[in-house]
Amino acid sequence: MVWLAVSCAVVAAFFLAFGAQRQGVAVRSTTGGLNLGHRGILRLLANPRWVLGLLLMGVGMILNVYALATAPLTVVQPIGAIALVITTVVHAREIGIRLNRPTFLAIIACVGGSIGFVLLAIQVTEPHPTISAREELIIVMLLAIAVAVLGSVAVAMRHRPNAFFYIMGAGVLFGFVAVLVRTLAIGLIQSEGNIFANVSWLVVIAVVVAGLLGSYFVQNAYSHGPPDLVIAGLTVIDPMVGIAIGIAVLRELRPDVPAVVAMSMAGFAAVAIVGVIALSRHHPDAHHRRTETHNPKES
Repeated sequence: MVWLAVSCAVVAAFFLAFGAQRQGVAVRSTTGGLNLGHRGILRLLANPRWVLGLLLMGVGMILNVYALATAPLTVVQPIGAIALVITTVVHAREIGIRLNRPTFLAIIACVGGSIGFVLLAIQVTEPHPTISAREELIIVMLLAIAVAVLGSVAVAMRHRPNAFFYIMGAGVLFGFVAVLVRTLAIGLIQSEGNIFANVSWLVVIAVVVAGLLGSYFVQNAYSHGPPDLVIAGLTVIDPMVGIAIGIAVLRELRPDVPAVVAMSMAGFAAVAIVGVIALSRHHPDAHHRRTETHNPKES
């Protein structure tokens, strides 16, 4: 069952990657690098490329929900790094740039670190943990704090847009969404016929709020940076949040994890994080944007 969940997560990464790339191009063409307001969102709804991206991401999310329902967060979340490779290659072809050697090495580090982490995590996680009402409440309270902080900063920075802030905020929020979706999925699996018996409506509301705010952050991130860099940030921040909650709150790791395995997992995670940082610095598109910022063309 775990390997089926892993397969679904891999296929989901493909759908999410192509969907993100379609939406990223559509958002930048609509906003021109400015913040995305409510009128911009309405214009996006009439953009065929953005709608196609939304449909592709919808399919990817459905597959990812199944993966989260049948395998631990610690296993499923890092697989999203595959989307980074796909989005990077597709975006490079879209805008006609050649990927340089540091970019390839960064991609290898991201994917290699994530794969190594997942292969080890499969061996040391609990396949079907139970989730108590107390654990659900702790997660919702942590999310409420995150929403309050991120929402306040977003309002304060509305005239000084920053791509990294939107990427970080979206990663945190979608990390919580993944955790809460897993709690709902486990509740449904254990419902024994009564599908609403174990569903907490507080968790449902929390998923909707975090999902909507996270989506808003993602669309604004697309308007200020290339889609592959947005995906790069999400594929590290989102899993880090999900895995941290999965280990600290949901107790997904077995208590008898050997020290060498724990250290190896930490090492693979560090490699993936370094890969994303390197990608953000050495990607040709990012380098081109920095050059334009420091040497603007004279009119």
